[in-house]
Amino acid sequence: MKAMYIDEPGKVEIRDIDMPVRKKGEVLLKLLYGGICGSDLGSYRGTFAYFDYPRIPGHEFSAEVIEADEDNEYGIKPGMVVTCNPYFNCGHCYSCNHGIVNACMDNQTMGCQRDGAFCEYITMPIERVYDGKGMNPKTLAAIEPFCISYHGVSRANVKEGDKVLVVGAGTIGVLAAIAAKAKGAVVYISDVSEGKLEMAKEFGIDGTLLNDSPENFTKGVEKITEGNGFDVTIEAVGLPSTFQHCIDACCFGGRMVLIGVGKKNLDFNFTLIQKKELNVFGSRNALKKDFLELIDLVNAGKAPLEKIITNVYSFNDAAKAFDDFAHNPGNMLKVVFDFADIKQ
Repeated sequence: MKAMYIDEPGKVEIRDIDMPVRKKGEVLLKLLYGGICGSDLGSYRGTFAYFDYPRIPGHEFSAEVIEADEDNEYGIKPGMVVTCNPYFNCGHCYSCNHGIVNACMDNQTMGCQRDGAFCEYITMPIERVYDGKGMNPKTLAAIEPFCISYHGVSRANVKEGDKVLVVGAGTIGVLAAIAAKAKGAVVYISDVSEGKLEMAKEFGIDGTLLNDSPENFTKGVEKITEGNGFDVTIEAVGLPSTFQHCIDACCFGGRMVLIGVGKKNLDFNFTLIQKKELNVFGSRNALKKDFLELIDLVNAGKAPLEKIITNVYSFNDAAKAFDDFAHNPGNMLKVVFDFADIKQ
């Protein structure tokens, strides 16, 4: 079968590899659609913290069930269109023993610390496979990134009436804004790109803030919040400057959550956290309940997830897709691969 590899920064190729062999307790899946995550793009650029070369990328996907154990307890059957939880936890570390499996001390996310899903066929442990309940397969491939954002919004305990600022209008940022809106918050989104802010407006965001300079960012926050700051700020970029923006823009007694992943350090006046009595949360990966809740939420028409997909490429055009995305990030949100008609 065919598989996609990132061999080194800037180099993507399609290779022939052996078909996987399903074991008891596993499901054989045929890939339908797969999305390029920000981490995949970072791996392509050589900037992602959790990646070794060469590796098969991909952990956002939908697939058709080809084989599964008969009468399994999860109700997974051949023909179902499903998505999967791609964060493999060890099951015995301190975090896992305390139920925080998304932050396993030896976490291995598909396409990051272990090979990913961008192959014609993969096998998955059956307990990680979730029925899409009739969702369009292309939309279902975007459930996993929505879970990342939704988990962060849940960590910040966003509630009705909160004034929320999302810093970063990429896919994760826009999805965080959608999740916060679904919880009844008043949501603003900030970015350095006017193009991304224009795209974000299509998702019912209450307002945007162009971050074209630190001074204008500060003035915008003061104007929107009447000098009080936001109840919740959500970092969805992974840069020192955007982390600092979230600390600065948060109100006294507010909540700040970090979703973005980066490699750089930040030197800042940490006493500001004490002065404001801020609640600062990290957010990593997602939980099974996030997947199940969002599948139902999207199927109920309460979140316009399908609109996040702006570009679709054939699996055969993997190298072009990564190159285009790397050079045009301001004009693209979610880029997905269509696994149909793979060239043999």
